[in-house]
Amino acid sequence: MKRDFHAPGRSAVYAANGMAATSMPQATLAALDVLRASGNALDAAIAAAAVLAVVEPQSTGIGGDCFCLYAPAGTGKVIAMNGSGRAPAGATPEALRAAGLTQMEPLSPHSVTIPGAVAAWEALAKAHGRKGLDELLQPAIRFAEEGFHLSARVALDWAGSVGKLSKHPATARHFLKRGEAFEVGDRFVQPALARTLRAIAKGGAKAFYEGEVAADMARTLREAGGTHAEADFAAALHGAEFVEPIRRAWKGMEIYQCPPNGSGLLVLMILGMLERFGAAEQGPISVERLHRHIEAARLAYRDRDAFLADPAQVEVPVARLTSDAYLQALSALIRDEAAMRELPQAGEADWAKHRDTVYLCVVDRDGNACSFINSLFEGFGSAILAEGSGVMLHNRGYGFRLQEGHPNCIAPGKRPMHTIIPGMVMQGGQAVMPFGVMGGHFQPMGQTLFLSNHFEYGLDVQEALDAPRLFPRAGKVQVEHGIPVSVIDRLNRLGHECERIEKPHGGGQAILIDRARGCLVGGSDPRKDGCALGY
Repeated sequence: MKRDFHAPGRSAVYAANGMAATSMPQATLAALDVLRASGNALDAAIAAAAVLAVVEPQSTGIGGDCFCLYAPAGTGKVIAMNGSGRAPAGATPEALRAAGLTQMEPLSPHSVTIPGAVAAWEALAKAHGRKGLDELLQPAIRFAEEGFHLSARVALDWAGSVGKLSKHPATARHFLKRGEAFEVGDRFVQPALARTLRAIAKGGAKAFYEGEVAADMARTLREAGGTHAEADFAAALHGAEFVEPIRRAWKGMEIYQCPPNGSGLLVLMILGMLERFGAAEQGPISVERLHRHIEAARLAYRDRDAFLADPAQVEVPVARLTSDAYLQALSALIRDEAAMRELPQAGEADWAKHRDTVYLCVVDRDGNACSFINSLFEGFGSAILAEGSGVMLHNRGYGFRLQEGHPNCIAPGKRPMHTIIPGMVMQGGQAVMPFGVMGGHFQPMGQTLFLSNHFEYGLDVQEALDAPRLFPRAGKVQVEHGIPVSVIDRLNRLGHECERIEKPHGGGQAILIDRARGCLVGGSDPRKDGCALGY
């Protein structure tokens, strides 16, 4: 397809030697600087993630988690890292119920699991990088010390978080000005976070999980009513794990995802269910295509809510859920004539609203490809700021249940069901494309829409990200403004209940490795403020 240059938008980015695509220009530039200074794709991704932890504070931070897929050139392998944190030792269902909780609460200290990102950054850099955290964190340190100016999307999200930022005095002191949100163009400085980043650059992840920084985080959470102890943070120093990725063949390629406790298996399930249909003749924004995608997502998310949990503590039936026989049986339930009124029984359908995250990808001149995602979960996470260290703490524990006997019930040392999922397309042992779509629970839906847009409907990388999106949630279908009214009307007549949404679904990045032409082709989602750049 040829781009209509009369229409708003932007073209995909082309380069030969290396490329980065992130949700903020400062992070993209930091990644390119690392590539041009002989760092590899993984080094550049860590540097970019650290910058994003400063300049996109509503979405990510060192008080959060990460997952990574890395395809080292010439190996035919995809390496997966689970950098998600665990519940503290005192986080038993009984203790939380005694504290008055009947369900997990997003702003409760009990929803703060021990952050896993910093441990994962260090483990990845040591195992597969060329540079250390001492060098890779320098751009982030500068932005924390000198400040950054808020861009439009960051300011929009900030304005929508005033209520939660007001609940904790320390948070309000630093993240609000006279009780109001910082605005577009305002400069925001984080000296305490800069000191913590400097400590990590000098002393490694140990400086985060032990000593003054860990003591500050643990004390802050205990004062808020949490059970966290310094020992919980010390135990997380080596908590990041290299894990075996999961994959599924699709259209002559292989789609790789991180395994549970991440929800990447939903991507494989949705793709598997939709395979028998092929591309809809009416195109990517047709009723036929969108209806099928909605129905497949409803079935996949139903199973997520029933089975997805920490495989270290419960059995997650990944092989069965992604098997051809099972997915074909689910696919047979999808009819073009009407939406399913009720879904067959599996687990409970708990469709929580989607959240904030950052996704980035990098490919270097040697062909190493990195797919990287880092998150605080909801906007500003728990909104609990450890004031002395400048660390905003995430609320990934909100993904737990308090329901006894449920696979995802909270327990000491357990990882919650996680929404952040980096993706990687491989073919013949070579990376084709690192990709990802942000947006919390929306991510499997977003990834499959993107993959189908590009590989089935022929949209280029940027167009595939630009295309309007929709998402089934709580019995309704949330549609972006770009979905035509005529399509919405027909979806409603099929039995869906569509509703317009104020904020768009997620955001995403991707880099296609075009070996036939010897170039890289990058795209960055217009729903965020980022960009793809190469050299």
